[in-house]
Amino acid sequence: MRRNFHLLLLAFLSVAHGQVRGGSDFQILKITKNLITAPQFPYTGAQQYRSNQRELWLEVETTFASTPLFTDELTFKYFILLSGKVLSGEVTHVNIPAGRDNRSVMYVPPRGLARLMNNQVVTVAAVQNVAVQILQDGTVKAQSSLPSASANWFVALPRISGFLLNKNETPFAALYWDRYEQIKSR
Repeated sequence: MRRNFHLLLLAFLSVAHGQVRGGSDFQILKITKNLITAPQFPYTGAQQYRSNQRELWLEVETTFASTPLFTDELTFKYFILLSGKVLSGEVTHVNIPAGRDNRSVMYVPPRGLARLMNNQVVTVAAVQNVAVQILQDGTVKAQSSLPSASANWFVALPRISGFLLNKNETPFAALYWDRYEQIKSR
């Protein structure tokens, strides 16, 4: 009798676990945040200007898994809690292949960080939280926050848009074409 109870409990937990983790074709595996400098591109034919390497960009990268052979379009919504303010933005990716090493990325430029931080020194610790949602046809298919956060922490907080930029809107646009998913043209 006890053995049957344990088998039944194991079967129930397996089904419940499958519904939580396997209920979607998409899963967010990892969210990382980094402060990085702008890339330097040497060229000829005009005056050379170096970017200030003390100015840092906030980079938030999402690694995700996709099970369909190809997905036409996914929208990623980003919510970043910085200095008590929730920055929100989104990027739409197209032609997403199946795999576990798919990536999306968003950036906050140095002047935006300076404004939000009142010109104080920016550190990775200043980013209090990050949440990412994957949407397909307007429906949330996956959602994750940094480990220390409760789910939907960003829902009740006022949001500020216009600070988050997708890769194509930054000096990083020409870099790492094979690392990130293709961004839908506007």
